[in-house]
Amino acid sequence: MSTQAATAAAARRGKLTPERETELYEAVICLLREGGYDSVTMEGVAARTKCGKATLYRQWGTKPRLVTAALDKRRCAVFTGIDTGSLVGDLREAAGVAASRRDRDAELMEAVSQAYIQHPDLRAALRETVIEPEVAALDAMLRRAVERGEIEADNPAIGFVAPSFLGMLRIERLFEDRFADPDTLRLFVDAVLLPALRVRSAPGDPSEV
Repeated sequence: MSTQAATAAAARRGKLTPERETELYEAVICLLREGGYDSVTMEGVAARTKCGKATLYRQWGTKPRLVTAALDKRRCAVFTGIDTGSLVGDLREAAGVAASRRDRDAELMEAVSQAYIQHPDLRAALRETVIEPEVAALDAMLRRAVERGEIEADNPAIGFVAPSFLGMLRIERLFEDRFADPDTLRLFVDAVLLPALRVRSAPGDPSEV
């Protein structure tokens, strides 16, 4: 079942207020941060929110659907809305935004990444709620850059930008000795992505690589 279908089904069945629903979703997110996907149980969510376990099963049916709904409710693509008028500006802004959220989202990203690998039944939902919005936003930056004439449409590096950027967010904590600088993501953009993309200034754009 897709995220939209699961959410619609819950809405049809449910009597929960929006405030109560938000409280339940926050409990799921907290459990994900604290111990990963395996730490999320219907019993644990029920105990933390003083909600009957039967209510959770009636609303969402299974743990994957509950987790998916919680992530979907929280979904807010970090890079959506970034449009500085140049690819250099866009990627540097994305690096700054990601760095500012690093500590807050690190545990959740770790939990989601592990669940993505270990739980195939959850993979499609995680792609829809967590990964695809960020990829779409980064890809949009590149499309605009092609339209402005900043990069060549056939540059093979284009297809690697989103995976590389999101990959850096995933592995930074594994290489804390190497990526301790708070400007790591900005350096990654300047030293790796921009040279690979061979960015040139668009007409009337004063930005410099």
